[in-house]
Formats: sequence, structure tokens, C-alpha cells
Amino acid sequence: MDFPAFVAARSAALFRGALVLTGSREAAEDLLQETLERTCRKWRTIAAKDAPDAYVRRIMVNLANDRWRRFRRTTPHPDGGDRAAPGDEYGQIDSRDQLVRALQQLPMRMRTVVVLRYFHDLSDAEIAADLKISASTVRSQLARGIEKLRSQFPALSGPSPQRPTEGNR
Repeated sequence: MDFPAFVAARSAALFRGALVLTGSREAAEDLLQETLERTCRKWRTIAAKDAPDAYVRRIMVNLANDRWRRFRRTTPHPDGGDRAAPGDEYGQIDSRDQLVRALQQLPMRMRTVVVLRYFHDLSDAEIAADLKISASTVRSQLARGIEKLRSQFPALSGPSPQRPTEGNR
């Protein structure tokens, strides 16, 4: 696969991952652009690898880590606002925004593990290989990350209400 074909096939998924890692559309666009720029410079080496997607994700994660370290003390984090009523279309947008803000509060490695699992559908082994950590570290970071996210959304993390089924009395 040549580089333009790779960009056409994978840029949307990479952008979604960048958006969750950074928390803003502008920062995600910048992160994706820088990732693709570095990928282009090393494309011959990357294309020869068994898993070019993993290599490119690793570039993105490293760049996101660098940005986070550089800007974490200078960028204020807005607090969560009021929640919208369930079923409200704007409320769904607010919920996504709250989720992205909650992800931004996680430590970078924990956030990266959560993003790779739930936004890129990677297994423990794939995440461990991408981040060069053990699978058990992936599982513990994932469990801690999910627990922290659930603590910020207590109404959503409880057991789901049971619906009565037709025909039962």
C-alpha cells in the first residue's frame, strides 16, 4: 500500500483517536497532521512492517504524550457543567463533551489505553505491543481508567433498569 492510499483508508480512524487523546478538534487536527507528516517521512520503513497501523498509532501516542507534558501546566481544564435531560439531542453532544473532558483528566498512559481499547478496538496484547508494556499493565490501567470515568458519571455507571417484557405478568 502506498502512502496516499494509507491516508485515505486510515485518516478518519486516526482522527477519532486523536480527538479523544487531545480533547479538541483543533488539537486533534494538529496531532493528526504531525503524525501523518512523520509517517510520510518514514513511509518506506513503516510500509515494510507487518503492522503499519500499529506503528502509526505509536507515533500518534508519542506525539500526544509530548504535547500533554508540554501543555499540562498551562492549559486550564474546564469543570463539568449541568447535565441535559435524557433523550435530548443536545444533551447527547454535551455527554460526549463531558466524556472527552473526563478522559482529559486521566493520566496520559491510562487515557491512551482506554482510547486504544474502546476507540480502536484493540486487544490487550495489541495495546501492550503498541505501548511496549505488559498485557497485565494494560488490564490494570484499563480497569483504573474505567473506574475513574465511572466515578465522574455515577448515574450512567449503575446497573441498567430492567424493562418488563411482553407476556410476563
